[in-house]
Amino acid sequence: MSEKIIMLGDARSPAMPIPADLQAPTGLLADALGRPLHDLRISVTDRCNFRCVYCMPKEVFDKNYAYLPHSSLLSFEEITRVARLFIAHGVEKIRLTGGEPLLRKDLERLVAQLRELQTPSGRPLDLTLTTNGSLLARKARSLKGAGLDRVTVSLDAIDDAIFKRMNDVDFAVSDVLNGIDAAHAAGLGPVKVNMVVKGGMNDSQILPMARHFKGSPTILRFIEYMDVGASNGWNMDEVIPSSEVVRRISAEMPLTPIGANYPGETASRWRYADGAGEVGMISSVTQAFCSDCSRIRLSTEGKLYTCLFATRGHDLRALLREDRSDLEIASSIAQLWSRRADRYSETRTINTEGLSRGGSAKKIEMSYIGG
Repeated sequence: MSEKIIMLGDARSPAMPIPADLQAPTGLLADALGRPLHDLRISVTDRCNFRCVYCMPKEVFDKNYAYLPHSSLLSFEEITRVARLFIAHGVEKIRLTGGEPLLRKDLERLVAQLRELQTPSGRPLDLTLTTNGSLLARKARSLKGAGLDRVTVSLDAIDDAIFKRMNDVDFAVSDVLNGIDAAHAAGLGPVKVNMVVKGGMNDSQILPMARHFKGSPTILRFIEYMDVGASNGWNMDEVIPSSEVVRRISAEMPLTPIGANYPGETASRWRYADGAGEVGMISSVTQAFCSDCSRIRLSTEGKLYTCLFATRGHDLRALLREDRSDLEIASSIAQLWSRRADRYSETRTINTEGLSRGGSAKKIEMSYIGG
């Protein structure tokens, strides 16, 4: 039997190269396919207190799993410096992720530092966070006070037994719902709730979830089960297409499509015909949106990933700790993005053969890179 290799992170690689021709950022950076750089997702920790079966299954992330030492993590000051350089290149939206970002001690201090940053256009930075909601009830007010704009909460079922089976740590739905209520009360809205739909495990929760959040200020979004990393044993047969999710909901609660909020938005939007709110569909398996992807990801230890399905990162931390200038680091970032040609979801959609049989074994895990 062949041994299955789980690639949680890639080995430390040489520092990102610095181009000979240093150029100050113009805010108009585009990649090899003409896609702008608009979104920066920052993983602040590789730790999580859930063991969701599609992300951090217990058989891999057990009590003996060795997380990154604190010295390997980027400091808040390093993160803020990197964020400032990305903003100079055109980034207008920053999302804090993990693992579970609220496990990072004093995270409010980082939020406050990022809130002070200004975009060249003068528009305010869109500063958001994705969380499993476990600590949100006690953290929502302080996060808002520090300057956070909005939160997205992961919730894969409204039924307690199914949700506990999904998170695999016996965490109750009511505690997540309390966190969502606290976020609304603190002004961290509109709160979005992400449900990863895995066929045979929680697809029975599509309608109950829609019923629960219909008519509320919460925007529910359904995510197709994706082949991120290798630890979740992804199989195409377990993917419920977004078109099927829309069909199931619309049969009971009619939906009509509405336009995107901005170019490159990951979710297609649908409004209830009776005006009682909206839902979103994130369809990276069946309806790839690589063509206008404007996102780059920074891991908790300072590696840049130009695609969620990347097989290797680019070491930015080394440049930070070599005391390189802002101009040198900004030029290195520009060189990386300008050569970017990733479009994994499009090529996967064209040919999914073999992916469920280990073809994705070299991809970085979502718990390391952030969602």
